Amino acid sequence: MPPEPGAGRVLALDWGTRRLGVALSDPTRLIAQPLTTLSRRAGHRPPVREILDLITRHEVSLVVVGLPLTLEGEEGDAAAAARALGEAVARRSGVAVTWWDERLSTAAALRSARAAGVRDRDSRERIDQMAAVVILQSWLDAARAAGTGAPGRGGTA
Repeated sequence: MPPEPGAGRVLALDWGTRRLGVALSDPTRLIAQPLTTLSRRAGHRPPVREILDLITRHEVSLVVVGLPLTLEGEEGDAAAAARALGEAVARRSGVAVTWWDERLSTAAALRSARAAGVRDRDSRERIDQMAAVVILQSWLDAARAAGTGAPGRGGTA
């Protein structure tokens, strides 16, 4: 039996050509926390199997994929790749997937990291995780504000 809408953990993915930052909510969907970074080799498929393992291990009921839009809000090649990843995860896991505008999430993560004294070069994986936290916390806050458990921007697979 699927969880009721607005219940259960949410997993967020920060799409990247080399790495995917991953964040996870608490079961009450209040707080996002960094989980891991998944590596991706150039020219190879995204790590869908690893994402599916995380979904199962953490009993995830929804996946939020950061959608890398241009500053004008348009979708390019990176957004198409992020959508393809989300669709593959939805198809193979049976878990609902939604997309969320991730513009400037990495910039926000970099600002937070620098404020904490973290050097960019030494911690790219942690910065990717922090970007996923920014995406997920934004989604959680919007869902709570909408009072539905799921805000209505970006679409769902």
